[in-house]
Order: sequence, then C-alpha cells, then structure tokens
Amino acid sequence: MLVDACPRLTINRLKSGPLGGDQQLGALIAQGRLDILVFLIDPMTTQPHDVDIKALTRLSTVYNIVLAMTRSTADFVINSDFFERRPYRQAKTDYDAYIDRDTDE
Repeated sequence: MLVDACPRLTINRLKSGPLGGDQQLGALIAQGRLDILVFLIDPMTTQPHDVDIKALTRLSTVYNIVLAMTRSTADFVINSDFFERRPYRQAKTDYDAYIDRDTDE
C-alpha cells in the first residue's frame, strides 16, 4: 500500500537522506513539528548515511517521538486508538538541568 493512498494522513515529502533529508527531519523534530516518524530503510544494503540515521534515532528518543522503522511498527502506530480516536498527551522531558549544567570542568 502506498502511503499516498491514506487520505487521513498529512504527508510532507522531504529530500532523500543523503541529500539533506535526514537533517530536515532532525530540524522538524527539534522544532516540535513532528509527532510520528516513519523511517523505512533497506536493511539488506549498507547505508552511506548511517551516522545520520543514528542521529535521527537519537533525536527521536530525546524528544520522545514515535519512531517506526519497520512496516509492521508503522501499521501498529497508524492503527492505534491514539492515532485518531483518543487524544494522546506526549510526555515531554525537561532538559533544563542538562542545559544549565556547569561545563567549566
């Protein structure tokens, strides 16, 4: 099934990862403009931008973003009651103590 065939989804197409798409996604996450990230890769080929992919998984964890990296996970997320029927309040982590830490050591 093509993602475009899902009329209830808002789809924003970005550039390919090696052309800056990973950085575009990272910026959306850091700006709080992304709720769910479906990021599918071919696990049978090496990824020349593997470091960028790892950065996205780290950002998704830091900002508590739902990250689906397999079709099965994406299916579970899209079919979850939280997707449309029930409100979901995302837990925000307070990083103020980390930001304000003493770095003079």
